[in-house]
Amino acid sequence: MLAIAASARSKVSFAAAAHSEPVTRSKKTGYVINRQKLEISAVPKRRNTPSIPTAMSYARVQPANPFPLACPRVAKARHLRAMAVPFTAAAPPGPLKARLASGEHLYGAFLCSFSPTLAEILGWAGYDYVVIDMEHGPGDTFAALPCMQALASAGVPAILRIAANDPVLMKKAMDLGPQGVVVPMIETPSDAEKAIASCQYPPRGNRGAAHPIVHASMYGIDTSYLQMNEEVLRILQIESAEAVDHILDIAAVDGVDCLMLGPTDLSSSIGYLHDPGHENVMKLMHRAEKAVLSAPVTTYLGGFAMPHDPPEEMRKRGYHLISGAVDLALFRNAAVADVKANKVSTASQRILLGGVLDHFTQLLFISYLQHKES
Repeated sequence: MLAIAASARSKVSFAAAAHSEPVTRSKKTGYVINRQKLEISAVPKRRNTPSIPTAMSYARVQPANPFPLACPRVAKARHLRAMAVPFTAAAPPGPLKARLASGEHLYGAFLCSFSPTLAEILGWAGYDYVVIDMEHGPGDTFAALPCMQALASAGVPAILRIAANDPVLMKKAMDLGPQGVVVPMIETPSDAEKAIASCQYPPRGNRGAAHPIVHASMYGIDTSYLQMNEEVLRILQIESAEAVDHILDIAAVDGVDCLMLGPTDLSSSIGYLHDPGHENVMKLMHRAEKAVLSAPVTTYLGGFAMPHDPPEEMRKRGYHLISGAVDLALFRNAAVADVKANKVSTASQRILLGGVLDHFTQLLFISYLQHKES
């Protein structure tokens, strides 16, 4: 409870509920209440009156700022908030598919740790999207859901990469309600047709329907969910030389929105597993890029930024959707750099310890000589 001095000249003002009554004096508390100006002022209290406001007074009068800026702890907290990423109450951006159609170029990250905390950090960092990787990450749809909820709190859309081109895996992923899905290892047009069919309801596809009880429809609360089926961004991955040979036919499959090139798998498919930046790999990449961009149907070009192929170079070549950072790589690089910069090596510890022991030995020897001379 707030303590209010009873000095005749002290004055404390608080915010109160709006009333139009005139100024009155409380018979119980000895305070002057100006309901029109929303103030309560301390005046000399009458004899035998309480020294603090009653519960009824608090029901009507609330403190405008019980923690003034003068409080060091509050001032520090406000300073830290001011240093943080600024929060805006603006409406979240539109669906990824609509943003690409409007000409926007998107930059996102991959989440492989399945950590909701790291997902939330990536979301608040400002990425356009985050891909939750169920192909190479350890998690499944059960682990992906909390990560999607964390991203939703930051207003950032989630894309799910399923482990394989499998209708069951696709059904479970789509039931979570991502804004996009990524299907790996598409080699032929028939692979593409299988992937597209598994993420669409009949008659256009063969996706199983349980929309009244899945997260994608807010468990049946969102009755417009079935009309939003076409907003999902369908991304197929081109990851082998064979796939590049069929890339125009794959792009022509109805329902394909984006083809994403996988540089590491492309490099391994032609014998350069440890050298994705090799000249022959880049030639294959450029051939695939030109094919997608020149396709008769509109197909977006997606890819992964690499040390030898940064995002700015990819944008120059026409990429619409670029995935850059990976959460585990970001954490690994930061941890390794921190240890390298700040940890004292074993050899250095030995040198320091040896120096201390040498100095201690010298002191003992000097003490021995002094004792002997005396």
